[in-house]
Amino acid sequence: MTRVARSYLFVPGNRPERFEKALNSGADALIVDFEDAVPPQDKAAARSAAADWLARQSRGDTQLLVRINAADTEWFADDLVACAHPALDGIVLPKAESVDQLAKLADRFGERVLLLPLIETARGFARAGELAAASAVQRLVFGTIDFQLDLGIEGDELELLYFRSQLVLLSRLAGIAAPVDGVTTSLDDEVQIHADAQRGRRLGFGAKLCIHPRQLAAVHRAYRPSAEEVAWARRVVEAADAAQGAAVALDGKMVDRPVILKAREILAATK
Repeated sequence: MTRVARSYLFVPGNRPERFEKALNSGADALIVDFEDAVPPQDKAAARSAAADWLARQSRGDTQLLVRINAADTEWFADDLVACAHPALDGIVLPKAESVDQLAKLADRFGERVLLLPLIETARGFARAGELAAASAVQRLVFGTIDFQLDLGIEGDELELLYFRSQLVLLSRLAGIAAPVDGVTTSLDDEVQIHADAQRGRRLGFGAKLCIHPRQLAAVHRAYRPSAEEVAWARRVVEAADAAQGAAVALDGKMVDRPVILKAREILAATK
């Protein structure tokens, strides 16, 4: 699994009739949810259904993950048993707050299964740098709704700007992939979904959580370079290549190494 996802689509673990549809939805990654979407009386059935389905899968273009229940819950140990399948690419750990929690997962599954700590509490945020640097962690995930509840924050814009920027910074310092932004609760407001995803991209996020297939198109569009960006990048690279290392200007602006690297990054994202 080398490609880093832009979209992570949740599907309830107790709704196995939705698994295949979600798998074929176009999401880059599918998260079978054992936690919030599944009531306590359905936890066992969700584990069983997911385990049966995962046993029939093989690793492909869509990454397969499971969001297990938090490490301090009664369901945690049984959830890990249900994750023991070769097709599983990663585990999302909710309420991630300590390296020890992640170490238990890394020891059990090794580096074959990537870990995505879900930062959704004040304690988890305070230790986000340690979590990002832990073994087998691919990227951090920002659980914005639970985070707002834990801190008594009202609002998803400026109210969370500092926290979003810090997760981007800490991910970069740890050398892991850019973090995953939280969900947009609206299912059908494509303008809002796209705006939320664009905000995340501008702040340095690399992906977004989705709760319905209808959200995917807007998210992918936001994380895909625009036609204008691609055209600009091509002109920059062509000008730089023609200059053969000499200083060059384009549209009245100096094209230096950071600009060239940015242009090449944009073109790489179109492949």
